[in-house]
Formats: sequence, C-alpha cells, structure tokens
Amino acid sequence: MKILYVFPHPDDESFGPARAISAQVRAGHEVSLLTLTKGGATRRRHDFGYSIAEMGTVREREMADVARVLHLANLTVLDFPDSGLKALDPRVLEAAIEDEIEQQQPEILVTYAVHGVSGFHDHLVAHAAVKRVFVEMKERADSSLRRLAFFTLTEEQAGDEPGWHALSHSSSEDIDCLVEVDDIDMESFRAALDCYRTYEATIAQSGIRDAMDRLVAFEFFGESFDPPLSRLVDHLD
Repeated sequence: MKILYVFPHPDDESFGPARAISAQVRAGHEVSLLTLTKGGATRRRHDFGYSIAEMGTVREREMADVARVLHLANLTVLDFPDSGLKALDPRVLEAAIEDEIEQQQPEILVTYAVHGVSGFHDHLVAHAAVKRVFVEMKERADSSLRRLAFFTLTEEQAGDEPGWHALSHSSSEDIDCLVEVDDIDMESFRAALDCYRTYEATIAQSGIRDAMDRLVAFEFFGESFDPPLSRLVDHLD
C-alpha cells in the first residue's frame, strides 16, 4: 500500500513518526514524504553563519540522507517560506499538495493532528491544508485516497517529553491507531535523527533520542476505532 506523509519542515518526520515509517517500509509498504519548506529559517542557521537560503540547501541534503536511512520510495522538498505558511494564499499550498498526491497516488495520507504537537503555526497550517485537499480529492471517482491519518502523541508521551517546549497530545478517545515498533525501527529513528547534523544541539537539548518510546499514535479523519488499530493499513481491505 502507498502512504504519503506531508509535513512542513525537515526533521518533522524524524522528531515524529520515523519509527512507524521504518516499520511500514519493512512491512512492504511504499512510503513517501512531502516537505513543504526547506526549513531554512531555523535559528540554528546562526550557529553556522548561514543565510536562510544556505541553511535550506544544507537541510535539503540532510533530508536526502534521511530518505536513504528510512528507505523512502520518494522524497519531495518544496520551497515555501519556512515559518511563513500562514501568510500564503492557502490555495497555492493546497495545489502543491494536490499535485504531489496525483503523482504519488497514495491510499493513505498522513500529516499533523489539529494541535500540531508543538503548536507551531506552520504545523497548524499544514494540517488544515492537507485535510482540505483530502476531502476534495476523495470525492473524485478516480481518487486513490482512502484514509487520512494525523500523527499525534498520547498523554503519557506528551507528559514524558523533555520540557524544552510545550507539547500537545490527543485524548485516548481520539486515538485510532497505535503502532508498536521493534528495535530495528528505533535504530532507524535514531539514525534518521543523526542525519540532521546541523541540529545536533537541538537533538541533544531535547533528549528525544532516549525519550521516544515504541508506540506511535495516530488519529483518523472520519473514522473511529476502539480499541485502536495496530497498523495504519488495517480495515482498508
């Protein structure tokens, strides 16, 4: 089955569902990633004396390394303004997402939950844009889309994360899928983090390498499962 993750920045996938992506690829699914920005506006650029454009170029190369580590079927990195998605005409952003869906033809689309986990406005804009594209494209007779999933955290995960910034979670009633990953997936997650050499200080500060557990949580749009499914692809046959 084809799964397309859509996130606003480089490293969203590695700080987020990389463990589940590894498990999905190992299970034989074709997993692709669309990143809406190159992430060049990060304050970490000042550590290296990079301009926004220079930092974006470096982070795009780091993303290519992540794609190899996670064995992604496809990686597309767009160049919308990092930290500036809220200022865009949403139709422009939606058109770019729609174009990628048409090219990749995924059955499952994944982005952030409505709270964006960190609450960063780029995350919230990405959620809204992906949801709008999904509902419109799914109505088409020739649509490949069958499910929209939202990456999220459980209450326990949000509470256990280091306090370098506030994190949001979903209620147990809203979580429809809990993917439990293996040792090899945890190793892939850490290897993906290691690809972000410009983010070594942030990764160390966050403590994320050791804080992440083996469960990856997702909500589903327009579906409800209790108890939660164990795979994104379940109940689609």
